Amino acid sequence: MADEWYWSLAAQRAVHVTEKGPADQVLGPYPSKEAAEHWRDRVDQRNEAWDDEDHAWEGDDEEE
Repeated sequence: MADEWYWSLAAQRAVHVTEKGPADQVLGPYPSKEAAEHWRDRVDQRNEAWDDEDHAWEGDDEEE
């Protein structure tokens, strides 16, 4: 079986693919346990980058 990891929303912990619950109760797959444990960091980084891009697109980063 593949070495995939998921974040269990019910258990609030990383689980191996062999422990994975229903699809609507997990996030993933992730390539490692560590990646699954840090899913929120990746989401926060992406959101921040997208917000920065939005502000640049809208011209919010220009000095007045």
